[in-house]
Amino acid sequence: MPDTMAACSPFPICSIRQDVLSFDLASQPGSTIRFLKAVRGRFFYFVFDGGARNGENRPAMKLKDWVLWLCVVALLVTEIFLFSANRRKDAAVVQLRESEQKVEQLQSDLDQLKNSSVSTLRSDNARLRADNQGLTQKFSQLQNQNRQLQQQVQKLNQQLETAHTAAQQQQQQLEQMQTESQPTGAASEQPADASATAQQNACLNNLRLIDAAKQEWALEFNRPANAVPTVQNLLPYFADGVIPTCPSGGVYTLNAAGGPPTCSVPGHVLPP
Repeated sequence: MPDTMAACSPFPICSIRQDVLSFDLASQPGSTIRFLKAVRGRFFYFVFDGGARNGENRPAMKLKDWVLWLCVVALLVTEIFLFSANRRKDAAVVQLRESEQKVEQLQSDLDQLKNSSVSTLRSDNARLRADNQGLTQKFSQLQNQNRQLQQQVQKLNQQLETAHTAAQQQQQQLEQMQTESQPTGAASEQPADASATAQQNACLNNLRLIDAAKQEWALEFNRPANAVPTVQNLLPYFADGVIPTCPSGGVYTLNAAGGPPTCSVPGHVLPP
């Protein structure tokens, strides 16, 4: 091979081939450009000088020119293709690195979200358990209060029935006493003090009935001791729906539920 290159060295085309064979395109970046410059120098020498001295005809020189230019264009196209391929490769590497960074960031965000979600769920679960325990305790307390209220209502109903029975008994006794105290032909001959005593006893019985009706009204409607009932409030507690009146013409004052009723007639006062 060296002998062949040495034998061809006087000819320009052989020199170009020698440069092509001895030039390393992959030795360093930009090697193709330097190679083209070297080939161009040899080529122009061959075209304008070497070919003329060798006595070659012009069509052959043109054919060589076209072949060489085709080689040069092929090299340029190859260089451009390699350059664009390298650019695309670099862009793809950059995108790959960015994608890896995004994936890492998303993975870290996902881990943080998982940790925060677990802690939030734990805290919510603990809070719900505490609320459930509180509601259970409140429900049991309400049940106990309901039982106590039911017992109190039953006691009040019993007291109300007892007071109502006592009021009926007192009213019956009063009616019986009024019947017995009615004047007859023989009783009109009795002294006036006996009639006054009978009227006083009848008035006291009326006051007792009124006081029993007041107590029954206070128990039924849960009224305090200082509450003062009206006549309309006490009417349902009398058999005929009428409050009795004093036989001596006195006026009754109901007073508060905690105190006894009074009569305007002197001496018609309930004993303490």
